[in-house]
Amino acid sequence: MKVLITGAAGFIGNALALRLLERGDEVIGIDNLNDYYEVSLKEARLGRTAAYPGFTDIRINLEDRSGIAELFATHKPDRVVNLAAQAGVRYSLENPCAYVDTNLVGFIHILEGCRHNNVEHLVYASSSSVYGSNTKMPFSVHDNVDHPVSIYAATKKANELMAHTYSHLYRLPTTGLRFFTVYGPWGRPDMSPILFARKILAGEPIDVFNYGKHRRDFTYIDDIVEGVIRTLDHVPTPNPDWSGDAPDPSTSNAPYAVYNIGNNQTVELMYFIELLEKYLGKKAEKNMLPLQPGDVPDTYADVDDLVRDVGYKPDTSIEEGVAKFVDWYKDYYRV
Repeated sequence: MKVLITGAAGFIGNALALRLLERGDEVIGIDNLNDYYEVSLKEARLGRTAAYPGFTDIRINLEDRSGIAELFATHKPDRVVNLAAQAGVRYSLENPCAYVDTNLVGFIHILEGCRHNNVEHLVYASSSSVYGSNTKMPFSVHDNVDHPVSIYAATKKANELMAHTYSHLYRLPTTGLRFFTVYGPWGRPDMSPILFARKILAGEPIDVFNYGKHRRDFTYIDDIVEGVIRTLDHVPTPNPDWSGDAPDPSTSNAPYAVYNIGNNQTVELMYFIELLEKYLGKKAEKNMLPLQPGDVPDTYADVDDLVRDVGYKPDTSIEEGVAKFVDWYKDYYRV
């Protein structure tokens, strides 16, 4: 296949591009290399995919309406994976307009490109953040998610609604993937693994929010990528049992689906920190702080639908995943 990946220099996007190239697919990778975090890391990731002749590297903003339209018309991808987004819950409190520009305006340009160029399947990144104020655990794709607690989460919920509209109006098959706390080698420097590792090794205090009582469904990057590929290869079809009298949010009478991709277990933040301390060989100095605005206390993924439809359940243990992350961190940052 020829697969267009947006955010190809990103954490998930680049890992996905590598896997698709390794199996023989052609990848059109687009990214704007913005400076939300260190550009050198994004360039280093792209260095991994540049070695493959099947990889085309394109620099463009999703907000560039005519540029995205021309890209689709020129390259004619068979399938599309939209991973480019303005990420981060806390940054969305400071700069909400950035999330509207990329996550909403940019996404409509991707939907239009798919619609007008006969794309077979659009897979796009949603987020566990859409569960917002929900407290019933584990989070299920069959539950209502109408109470986001950050503008980031609201844009991801909006993406699911926009995708459904295109699935309904234009029969564009779309699949939304709600990722749960992705971590591992080549991760984002604004996320806790790298933030914590850097400060622990420097002897600086780490900020531990919610007084360490957070529980997260940490999901290793390789498991996320496997889930994306399985769903990319599984084109959704209308659900014949769907009823408007009792609408199921996860399916539709249109070719539309939503899945959780998570490890299907919760890990206490303090245990995650203990593992970092163990593999880094150094204790952390902790600055205990209250729950931050926009954060949710716990995440926990129900992945029954993922298992049923594509036969896959993430299974990398937190111990194995953190060990691999620390090995990469020491090597990449020359610790």
